Parts: sequence; structure tokens; C-alpha cells
Amino acid sequence: MNLHKEAKLNHLSFPTTNVAETAAFFEKYLGCEIVAAGDSCLLKRDGFDIVLDHVTDAVPVWPSNFHFGLEVETLDGVHALYKEFLAGGVQMETEVFNNSRGSRFFCRSPGGVLIEINTREDKQEQWQKLFSN
Repeated sequence: MNLHKEAKLNHLSFPTTNVAETAAFFEKYLGCEIVAAGDSCLLKRDGFDIVLDHVTDAVPVWPSNFHFGLEVETLDGVHALYKEFLAGGVQMETEVFNNSRGSRFFCRSPGGVLIEINTREDKQEQWQKLFSN
């Protein structure tokens, strides 16, 4: 039995000074379902758990490039989400740009977690073999 290969990523846990605000963001903009709330909050998305833990001290400080990414199928989808997030007052870190692996933008959740929304629809040729879609 190879436990290293059997182990699967179970959840991500983020500290936040405002669990309700952060949970509402994850529900509205990232399609999460709030299944339990209180001092901590359990969110579900596509069989994956996100835990929001209340902290009472200052807003957590994240390493400059720490982030997680969500991928959509099309460039039009990336632009549509960018416009929706911008109109909703989400803290935007970039505009939509292409870095050869596809187009993306970065924003922050309440609590400061950096989030990338990307597509590989317009990836450049050198990435074709690594990303099949």
C-alpha cells in the first residue's frame, strides 16, 4: 500500500477576523456552500472543504505570492468574472492579463487571501503538452 499516493487533499483552512464576511464572499463569488457557521465556518465546493477559522488578533499576513487558483473554460468567462468582481467591490490586484499559460486576474478575499481566476483557453503553444485542455 502506498499511503503517499492514496492521501488526497482534504481541505484548505484560512484564518479570518470576520468569518461571516469571508464566508459570504466565498459563497457569492466562488460558488461555495456554507454548511456550518459560528466561530469557524465549513464551506463545501465540488466535494472539497474550506474551513474559515476566526482569529481575534490582526488580519493575517500572507506571503506575497501565496494564493489559490480557480480555472474557467474560456477567456470570455475570465472577463465576465472580472467585471462581476469589480462591480461587486472585490479588492482587485490585477486586470486580466496573459502570461503565456493563459489569461488570468488576481483579487483578494476579505481577510486578504489572494485568489487567481484563470483560463488555459488562450495558452501559448509551448504549454500545449502540459495542459491538455
